[in-house]
Amino acid sequence: MLKTIIKKNAYKDSVVLMLLTNEIAALEGVNRVSIMMATAANKDIFGQADLLTEDVASAAADDIAIVMDVNEAETVDVVMDAIEEFLNKSDKEDGATQTTVVRNWDNALKALPDANLAVFSIPGIYAADEADTALDKGLNVFLFSDNVSLEDEVRLKEKAHQLDLLVMGPDCGTGIIAGVPIAFTNKVQQGTIGVVGASGTGIQEVTTLIDKAGEGISSALGTGGRDLNEAVQGITMLDSIHHLQAQADTKVIMVVSKPPSKVVQEKIENYLRTLDKPVVTLFLGAKPTHHERNIYHAYTLEEAAKAAVALSEGKNPRELDMNRPAVAPIASLEGSVIKGYYSGGTLASEAAMLIEEALELPKGGKKPHGFMLNHDGFEVIDLGDDEYTQGRPHPMIDPSKRIELMKEAAKDPRTGVVLFDVVLGYGSHADMAGSLAPTILELMQEARQANRDLQFVATICGTQRDPQDLAAQTQILQDIGVFVAESNAHAVLTSLQYLGFNVQYTQLPVEENAITEKIELPYSEAITDLISASPKIINVGLKSFADNLEDAGATTIQFDWRPLAGGNPKMIKALKFLNSYHFN
Repeated sequence: MLKTIIKKNAYKDSVVLMLLTNEIAALEGVNRVSIMMATAANKDIFGQADLLTEDVASAAADDIAIVMDVNEAETVDVVMDAIEEFLNKSDKEDGATQTTVVRNWDNALKALPDANLAVFSIPGIYAADEADTALDKGLNVFLFSDNVSLEDEVRLKEKAHQLDLLVMGPDCGTGIIAGVPIAFTNKVQQGTIGVVGASGTGIQEVTTLIDKAGEGISSALGTGGRDLNEAVQGITMLDSIHHLQAQADTKVIMVVSKPPSKVVQEKIENYLRTLDKPVVTLFLGAKPTHHERNIYHAYTLEEAAKAAVALSEGKNPRELDMNRPAVAPIASLEGSVIKGYYSGGTLASEAAMLIEEALELPKGGKKPHGFMLNHDGFEVIDLGDDEYTQGRPHPMIDPSKRIELMKEAAKDPRTGVVLFDVVLGYGSHADMAGSLAPTILELMQEARQANRDLQFVATICGTQRDPQDLAAQTQILQDIGVFVAESNAHAVLTSLQYLGFNVQYTQLPVEENAITEKIELPYSEAITDLISASPKIINVGLKSFADNLEDAGATTIQFDWRPLAGGNPKMIKALKFLNSYHFN
């Protein structure tokens, strides 16, 4: 039976409610449960799950909606006791923080008058208006929030450019600003390589590989996935590159992105050709045909990281040998398939690209249901796709969906290799390797008992400085027989070699491309200051982000955000207009 509970005016951020949902779902007698704020977008999710009751439909956006499918009425009391205990504990932890907490912009700026960055992780339907307010107050913006319209993104970025400010995002999952890790980010050492990237795990992969190679990052500036869309015109990427070029601490600039609009790519590359610092580019999925005098065009995230390290050390990246000794094919795996289950979308995209090349498959792009590759038994799935994260924690936090798919893969007699990632760092599961290991060990033992070879291959994106401890996570998997690769590309190529496919890197020629357009960009004191010293941050939304920033030593104010006017977007806009209108 379905039971609905509405907690009025009880706003909690999405991560808290997702973790709460996981805990309640594990209780005996609970068949299904969904706990979310009753926003319009979340009501759609309730509806898709056949959990949209009349009480949920009539709830306000700042109400917590709890819908549970239970066997017995008595279970409801057990569930509600558990929910109250969880929320009370969460409130106590929030109260124990050393971070100053405020409830409005005026108090935030009084508490931190020299703030220069606002980090947003609030529902997308409110994020654009709040970001607009931050720009008006002279703050650069980091928009972790997604579901911001393309129209709003263009408006915000054009406004920021006119105000000599930077908007990173929306849907910006990762950033490192003057050594300070923001959102889902790893702890890497500071150094001389500046990164500008449209992706989250793409930035995480290259920055952690650079760290492992002994070099460091000056800043890694996220742009959001649509910045290189023709409508946006690469505003954030160009401004970011421009200011890293002017920064004395940055010796090498790296650009990481999925293939952009051709018009925008030409615009970006035209500007890169005018720089006096060496550049590494990676437009993931587009295989380069040549390098240029000051631009090294990489094909994989690992190659991009190694090229940047070589340049920072004054070496020629074109002399790098990217090939490793091949592992021996496993005869029994001939004709088998690879199934890859990823928490990182960019890592999944790279895996699909490399498998497509080895199998000489047509490049089909992203497919439904999170599939990056789905061909004749070969699978690569991005478990961070909306289909898998609506109303449930991201796979970087929750291993349950990946465990389910690994079990399904092991039942398929065609499966020879199960490929997966473990992403460490702020925001990620405290022990993902430990959570996955029992299932993997069980599946490997079952395969051996059935006289089958079943290989598990992992890539771990992280550093020794991360809270989860890279060495410990690696050891957990190696102890049960998982092959732990040095990078995602290494993991994919090793998986292919087990099946008898061997992909080799080849050196590319150097050719010069003409500059077809001169781009003049102004220098901004506000952006220069942002990337030159530890930022002063107003964190609007997820309390866990403030805790991570505090741990990293950044000066941070926590804006305890709540939607105004019961979360009604029209009323919020009206209130904002009235508050900004001054009578003479």
